[in-house]
Amino acid sequence: MASLFYSRGVGSCVLFLGWWWFHLMGSGEGMVPAMYVFGDSLADVGNNNHLETLLKANFPHNGIDYPGRKATGRFSNGKNSADFLAEKLGVPTSPPYLSIPSSSNRTDAFLHGVSFASGGAGILDSTNSGQCLTFNKQIDYYSTVYGALVQQLGSAPAQEHLSKSIFVFIIGSNDLLNYVKSSSSKNLKSTPQQFVDSLISSLRGQLKRIYNLGARKLAFIGTGPVGCCPSLRHQNKTKDCNVEADYLSVLYDRGVAALLQELKSQLGDMSYSFFDTSSALLEYIQKPAAYGFSEVKAACCGLGDLNAKIACIPISTYCSNRKDHIFWDFYHPTETTAGLLLSTAFDGTQPLVYPINIRQLSAL
Repeated sequence: MASLFYSRGVGSCVLFLGWWWFHLMGSGEGMVPAMYVFGDSLADVGNNNHLETLLKANFPHNGIDYPGRKATGRFSNGKNSADFLAEKLGVPTSPPYLSIPSSSNRTDAFLHGVSFASGGAGILDSTNSGQCLTFNKQIDYYSTVYGALVQQLGSAPAQEHLSKSIFVFIIGSNDLLNYVKSSSSKNLKSTPQQFVDSLISSLRGQLKRIYNLGARKLAFIGTGPVGCCPSLRHQNKTKDCNVEADYLSVLYDRGVAALLQELKSQLGDMSYSFFDTSSALLEYIQKPAAYGFSEVKAACCGLGDLNAKIACIPISTYCSNRKDHIFWDFYHPTETTAGLLLSTAFDGTQPLVYPINIRQLSAL
């Protein structure tokens, strides 16, 4: 009986210490205890710096407007959407998973949020294979984080922590761009709708897996109008947006919105916010002066026609006023654009943000 009592006592003590440690470490002033980020180069804060890949941004002129004028691996002249969302939520920007050293206090870092986003990533494993952390690989890494939190805190405290945290998704653009490239080479095996359906089917399983690993508050940032990025504009003689590519973005966003509603009805305790990035960005493009922009077609940094033939690299030219450009390079928005978009995602209303915005989601 003595040994049984001792065993139960130790178990209770461990559980109590888990709760105490959890509340101590998660008692900051942020709107949520942590932010876990999944996605591509629109949210990458440095994971690709740790990969053997050509898809990097840890060199000039990237980061020219970032604090310290430092190229951190963000595909931007400054901050990206993940940074702005962290600021809105009152939490630190989630560090790149691959930058967190293996040590005994690694779980401390996990508790405050992690970014798995990787430049070039897509929903499909075949998208930029070998050059990035695929979405499935990002989820694998998150599973490791989940296991570490459960081991350190105990199952119930870990679940409580994760249920209050925000899970951010900015993914899909690279899958669409790869399809458009295949379309131009006449190397297609599916219609646009069939392709989008395949993406949504994969995404369904991926989001369910993350839900089963504790995620309850999902903030999904829709893909922008990929046909309007400088890379696709410069391929048109008129320099207009690629209509077929933009239509693909519309199909994808519709599919994601329907999927999130489906999962909400199935899972019950899952909540979400979806931001229609395409509609918001098209508004900037069509009425640039109203938002402080004067250049909607050309990239700020690059080389060639519309600065869109070559990426932003040290020998590229770059504009003196980054605030009046929508695009930083041939694919990515400027810091100014990212900030405007994120502000709408955080505080906006329907039809751009639904069924609730991220501020409301975080308060649940």
